[in-house]
Amino acid sequence: MQMAMPRELRVPIAVFLLIMALVSHGGNGIGVNWGNLASHPLPNDKIVQMLKDNGFTKVKLFEADEKSLTALSGSNIEVMVAIPNNMLQKMSDPSAATDWVQENVTRYMKPNGVNIKYVAVGNEPFLQSYNGTYLDITLPALKNVQQALTKAGFGAQIKATIPFNSDIYDSPASNPVPSAGDFRAELRNLTIQIIEFLAENNAPFTVNIYPFLSLYYNEHFPFNFAFFDGSDNPIKDKDAIYTNSYDANLDTLLWSLKKAGYPDMPIIIGEVGWPTDGAKHANVSVAQRFNQGFLRHILRDKGTPMRNSTPDVYLFGLIDEDSKSIAPGNFERHWGIFDYDGKPKYELDLSGHAEKKALKGAEGVQYLPRRWCILNPKAADLSKLQDSVSYACSQSDCTALGIDTSCSNLDVHGNASYAFNMYYQVRNQQSSDCVFSNLAMVTDQDPSKGTCRFPVMIAPVDESSAKRRFVGEFTAAVGVFAVCLFLINFQY
Repeated sequence: MQMAMPRELRVPIAVFLLIMALVSHGGNGIGVNWGNLASHPLPNDKIVQMLKDNGFTKVKLFEADEKSLTALSGSNIEVMVAIPNNMLQKMSDPSAATDWVQENVTRYMKPNGVNIKYVAVGNEPFLQSYNGTYLDITLPALKNVQQALTKAGFGAQIKATIPFNSDIYDSPASNPVPSAGDFRAELRNLTIQIIEFLAENNAPFTVNIYPFLSLYYNEHFPFNFAFFDGSDNPIKDKDAIYTNSYDANLDTLLWSLKKAGYPDMPIIIGEVGWPTDGAKHANVSVAQRFNQGFLRHILRDKGTPMRNSTPDVYLFGLIDEDSKSIAPGNFERHWGIFDYDGKPKYELDLSGHAEKKALKGAEGVQYLPRRWCILNPKAADLSKLQDSVSYACSQSDCTALGIDTSCSNLDVHGNASYAFNMYYQVRNQQSSDCVFSNLAMVTDQDPSKGTCRFPVMIAPVDESSAKRRFVGEFTAAVGVFAVCLFLINFQY
């Protein structure tokens, strides 16, 4: 049921909305995605301080987390809150959408509150791997959320949008150029209905573009075409020449929109980035090359052959998330420009000038004691090692192990130690969690080797909630055992 707004609050909220309109960052500055699927997330106030210290003017969330939004209050950082896919069915009910807006938007729209600019309705709901699960409920949810925003008095300031994966449009294999692009045939009618509604409400079309995934899923994809420093395989499309896949992808969307009758549709790049571990080409140096090149490219504000302006952009992502599903690949937990503890992974000049500038990390982070769980070098009976390692990996994050990863330099014993330590750290270093059939031992000597870092976990803000979090999320991760397949066949 919608709650009536008290008369005495109407004027202050109107003043707040005017202030937000005047100070809104608009198209200036770089945004970033802030996900919190971590066993031991950094305190929210430290995350917000990192955003401020590094000059991020926009942040995109994947839910409407109360603690995150409270921490963002008064920061004036432009915020995109989100409704997860598993709530789309509920949002198909107008009253549920009204209640959601009241609880997750209206309560924060006050002086010194949260500068909410967008509501993301779902996240890539038409992804092909979902097999049509959300096709019938996404548009009704979008309409209900936008109408609820309007009913609450925020329709002019806050827009509902849908972050799409770029797989909703493509060019035919017979003519793989942007001008031949269009929305996928089976989605075209529905997508155009969504575009019509967005246009009616002056809302943007949001898309996630990942050149890394083009490279990851296609071994024949020209490597340098994923970057911005020249390519020996440019695409010629009529009078346009494309030297990088980002521009080609974005213009494929723009051609699709033009064919749908919306050539001037505003665009938001909801996610773009490069992972640093868990797969071939996923490492620090390549991620730095991509992200720095991307920033330099877009901040020139020259646009693409189809549009001579730059859309709002949200880098993906701010920080690593060790509880994310690894169904798409082991790289999924390594998209952050900061590590799990808020330390920068590499230099990145957010101004786009490609100067050697260090990102500013989180300050005052509290860690668990400096100790690690490793395979006891004196262990003689290794008959239970396979099962122990498999269990440790199923309950923690072993995605740094494997071929072409940061820990590919480890031998079999090193792999086992890494798995044991990850489990030990996620379990908050309980002595009972470094046993593994008497194969393990605790050490105060850092076992890190080369590029393979054996982490010490940050201290949990709430130990009980941290335990509840990782038990559910790690166990449910699709394909989690895949990271340990190479360990299953130990040879002695």
